[in-house]
Amino acid sequence: MSDSKNIYDAWDAYSDEHTDLDGWPHDDHAYGTRQRQRDADTAEAFETVRAGARHLLATAEAQLRTMPTSAVQHRWAYQLGHLRAAVDLLDALHEQWVHTRDSLLADAPPGTPPFDEALAEYHAESWSYLDDWATHGHVLVEINAAAQHTPSPLAPPPAKAHTPGRPARVRR
Repeated sequence: MSDSKNIYDAWDAYSDEHTDLDGWPHDDHAYGTRQRQRDADTAEAFETVRAGARHLLATAEAQLRTMPTSAVQHRWAYQLGHLRAAVDLLDALHEQWVHTRDSLLADAPPGTPPFDEALAEYHAESWSYLDDWATHGHVLVEINAAAQHTPSPLAPPPAKAHTPGRPARVRR
């Protein structure tokens, strides 16, 4: 998630410097090229999470079910739903990309315009869902931290340690 933040910070700095006050790029071609790079970098950063994304969501949802309501932030369920919807759409787009890639002619390997255009389109279509993960992904860490500090309903509270050699204090 820190990779995503760095990518977004770099994009914001670039966009601020290369657009006018109304947000229009000074150079459409250069802006588009940099935007494609942002999309590709964001997709690459998400690849480290992609394989475990559904497991992370399931774990966070299970943790939420075991936590007392007083320990739960109301926005967490919304954010998890947003992340789940985003990963569903990312998976669908990935399947489309694999189909598109496999249907390219043999003389269209990576580095050729047909391949690179199709890949750039896939990244552009994926970007808003990747942005959802960059924006809301921290909720997984927040839920895990809260769950770590919440007593489990499955385990009894820890007993106070008794120091050997000293009599236990008895309340009267």
